[in-house]
Amino acid sequence: MNRPISSFHGTGVAIVTPFDPSGTIDYDAYEKMINYVINGGVDYIVAMGTTGETPTLSKEEKYSLLSFSVDKVASRVPLVIGIGGNNTAEVVQAIRTSPLEGVDGILSVSPYYNKPTQEGIYLHFKAIAESSPLPVILYTVPGRTGGNISAETTIRLAQDFPNIAGIKEASGNLYQVYQILMNRPDHFLVISGDDGLTLPMLAAGADGVISVIANAYPDTMSAMVRFALAGDFFHARKIHFQLIDLINALFADGSPGGIKALLEIKGLCREVVRLPLVPINQSTRDLIVKLEKQLNNL
Repeated sequence: MNRPISSFHGTGVAIVTPFDPSGTIDYDAYEKMINYVINGGVDYIVAMGTTGETPTLSKEEKYSLLSFSVDKVASRVPLVIGIGGNNTAEVVQAIRTSPLEGVDGILSVSPYYNKPTQEGIYLHFKAIAESSPLPVILYTVPGRTGGNISAETTIRLAQDFPNIAGIKEASGNLYQVYQILMNRPDHFLVISGDDGLTLPMLAAGADGVISVIANAYPDTMSAMVRFALAGDFFHARKIHFQLIDLINALFADGSPGGIKALLEIKGLCREVVRLPLVPINQSTRDLIVKLEKQLNNL
């Protein structure tokens, strides 16, 4: 199914990869998570991204998880798969050889560690766009990669490659977001990559979010986004303020440790992460428990 680029409006969930106590992928919990977020009203699923701990997955696990995701999502909502890295040739090869039947888009992170120039970033994504049979969503997250896709490079890529569908913007720089919103072509989506900044980005004209907290609260986060996209900022702001302390707590000791702790509290999957990640501190977990109880009592 070839879905339109507009399929990536609204709330996408950066879904976790559950592991069992031995560290093996827990496919039963993963299927449970897929059904939970779809039934909770998310607009699409993003698998094998940062929240999915993709750097710790083997090539064989990635192929298995991709196939399982396609099978269990079953076209109920669009499915985006993370395929990125800092070796352009390797990323292009992964796109060309991955079984992408049933996938609707590719999320590709800006190259990390190498610290390329903006021209290098442009040429990296040029190669990806020219090799991809699917829409590509750029992903800038300088806090993780050590580099940024500038507004100018984003607009250049959007203008030069129609299959570059949008950007997951997690720079934390609202001025940069505004520059993209002011200068983007009509087809190009601006998607929040930071749950805490989603409301102000939507108020400025962004198109949605790829959310972490939607793993645990797909209905609540989706409602906030829908209210904002409809211009109802009274109700959107109310939900945003209900969630914001919990959002901050989820990232206090790094992600996805925080969201996996919350998912275990809610009985959805185990609080198991793969090294070099470790479980969150007990004080942070206690805070998440407290905030989760408060939210459930609202």
